[in-house]
Amino acid sequence: MRSSLILIIFAIVILIAGVLIAISLAQPVANSGGIPHPDISGMQAGGDGAARLEYIGSLAFAFQCLLLGLVVCLCALGVSARRRGREFMIYMGSSLGFMLIVWWQMYSRHQEFLESGSTAYFMGFPIATAWQVYGTWLSAIPLILIYSIGFRKYIYTREDEEKFNHLLAERKVVEQKLSENKASESQ
Repeated sequence: MRSSLILIIFAIVILIAGVLIAISLAQPVANSGGIPHPDISGMQAGGDGAARLEYIGSLAFAFQCLLLGLVVCLCALGVSARRRGREFMIYMGSSLGFMLIVWWQMYSRHQEFLESGSTAYFMGFPIATAWQVYGTWLSAIPLILIYSIGFRKYIYTREDEEKFNHLLAERKVVEQKLSENKASESQ
């Protein structure tokens, strides 16, 4: 499982690089950096958001999806290969699914706003912004729960703790013997 996870991570990184190259090769959109504000000197007013995202919007969406997949894969890589069983991978996949749903909501709500020019509000924010403000941190909670609740099952089991304590005890015995040897040599 470990080698396939590393290959998946490698593939994601290659795909991310490809997406970044495609974005960098995109033709610049007129006024994409903004235009001088008509009333306030020194301020730029945003250009046409839909035109800016016409080519790179889907690439930006793909980039974020790949990035979320990379985060989950790197979190899984932090767990011992012998503990990355089917159950654990289902939890990680579900966590990724939840994060992708939140990202999709953010992106699609922003696209709807660009197309229609109007949006609803949720708790004081436009819907796309509300998804970002409330959904982004909320979507990370499953990973935190997997780590917190599953800590003794996936990260540091009782067996691991016993082995560690055994190693500490062995080290203490060796250090005692070394200090006794040094004491007897100095006499």
